[in-house]
Amino acid sequence: MKLVVVSDTHMPRMNKKLPERLIRELKTADAIIHAGDWTNLLVFEQLSAFAPTYGVAGNNDGADIVRKFGLRKLLELEGCKIGIVHGHGASKRTATETQAIEAFKGVELDVLVYGHSHIPVSKSSGGMLVFNPGSPTDKRRQPLYSFGIFTLLGGALTAKHVYYADKS
Repeated sequence: MKLVVVSDTHMPRMNKKLPERLIRELKTADAIIHAGDWTNLLVFEQLSAFAPTYGVAGNNDGADIVRKFGLRKLLELEGCKIGIVHGHGASKRTATETQAIEAFKGVELDVLVYGHSHIPVSKSSGGMLVFNPGSPTDKRRQPLYSFGIFTLLGGALTAKHVYYADKS
């Protein structure tokens, strides 16, 4: 099973359309995960035209997106428990990753997907993969745009980032 993982699309402000590099991977996706800051439900419509799309709302999403997705989601795909949260919180002093991990305190996960910082992360923490795909449309202070690909095979998950310079 191939999962394409995105966050922080901020569309249409940061891009009018999904980047071509992302679309190439979406064409062969079995499912899509979005970790918030869609900013417009049209992004969900565009993504879900490729594959079933799961996600959460972020701090830049309106009430319609919060109602549709909520702020935290737990998925189980092919025996893999995946927690999704944007990572923003009430405290600006607490790091995004820390807030994301706290959102699932006491829940056993194989993978935690979060966004908000636009900084790609892939590391092991407490026996789970902690993954931030970065942003396919708003790289901020990062050198490249990015998103993630998870491959689920026989209960095992592998993860990688896809980096690119042109968001058109």
